[in-house]
Amino acid sequence: MNQIVVVGASLAGLRACQNLRRENFEGKLTLVGAEKHLPYDRPPLSKSMLTTDQDPNELTLISEPDLSKLDLELLLGTPATHLDTGTQEVTVGDEKIHYDGLIIATGARARNLFKTDVTDGIHALRTVDDALAIRSALESSSSVVIVGAGFIGSEVAAAARLRGCEVTIVEANDAPLVRGLGHQVGSACGSLHEAAGVDLRLGLEVTTVYGGPTVEEVELNDGSRVPADLVVVGIGASPNTEWLKDSGLTINDGVVCDKTLNAGIPGIYAAGDVARAPNQWLGTTPLRTEHWTAATEHAALAAKNLLQPANSTAYGSVPFVWSDQYEDRIQVAGDTTKFDEVSILMGSTDERAFVAAYRQGQRLAGVAALNNMRPFVQYRRLLMTHGQWSDALDLSEEMKH
Repeated sequence: MNQIVVVGASLAGLRACQNLRRENFEGKLTLVGAEKHLPYDRPPLSKSMLTTDQDPNELTLISEPDLSKLDLELLLGTPATHLDTGTQEVTVGDEKIHYDGLIIATGARARNLFKTDVTDGIHALRTVDDALAIRSALESSSSVVIVGAGFIGSEVAAAARLRGCEVTIVEANDAPLVRGLGHQVGSACGSLHEAAGVDLRLGLEVTTVYGGPTVEEVELNDGSRVPADLVVVGIGASPNTEWLKDSGLTINDGVVCDKTLNAGIPGIYAAGDVARAPNQWLGTTPLRTEHWTAATEHAALAAKNLLQPANSTAYGSVPFVWSDQYEDRIQVAGDTTKFDEVSILMGSTDERAFVAAYRQGQRLAGVAALNNMRPFVQYRRLLMTHGQWSDALDLSEEMKH
């Protein structure tokens, strides 16, 4: 294998390149990125980038000397537009780049809310440029409406409150984070917003945006109107797969991969938010995982399996995600979406400090913690060893004494 192309210059793409060199690939390596920026870390975009005057350059994932050592051709600011798996060529701008091996790490983009004639003051958050635009808007906004109470929406709401804005969150479900954590834990996380003075509107949706050209207020489906000189939409993301049309790859809410992250054609793998692959720890169903940890794990595995297909390893890892809101930290590990029971094993939701465990049958399926970092680590380790529900109960007793 003489030439490898990695498409997508974010966390997964950069880590894939680093791992290819670590695995002793000495051929030509090309990294293609749609954004003009060097690869950067995304979690701070909805946290420190909005609450401080942080320089975006501080988010860069690799130093210039380390980038130079990688000895790669870096094509930034121009997205890949086509993949021909027959000729093994990726089209970037006017150039066709040949590959012997390909890693697809094109990530995802924020979903749009709706079409409106209002052109200014409505933002999504996915890129560093988005974060800079929202930060600038927060400096001159008094009333902010957040659409969606997932992690991104919740973090932006917290940042807006810390900057002194009046904040309203509009969430279609009956609790924040309910899809990922269930009603009980989601409601407890919602109490963080209420304690900070956020107006939490649950079970409602935005139907109309008023203003022009800048947003002035939004109307909800109960007929109420909320003032807004800034609207931030956080309703999930869609994988960047349009450029793969007619490639012959299976596309279904991402690049469908097998358990080794192979995309169905020898020499082609996917990693990060764009990959829809089984996680052996969870089962055999292909799924997309938009987590920082999954991107780094995918990158390492895709690089190894691309170079050593005969010794391919299946992806299997305990899912892990965290969120910083106000002065609070939420941590989640395992599967907290399908459960027979949720039990608060430590602390209490009233105190806004707890560990909640999720039971599937007789096994511990997942754990969510609020402001309980040390105990969370113990439960996460238990998940890594496929601990049973009884083990989780025993652990909670041990830590109480």
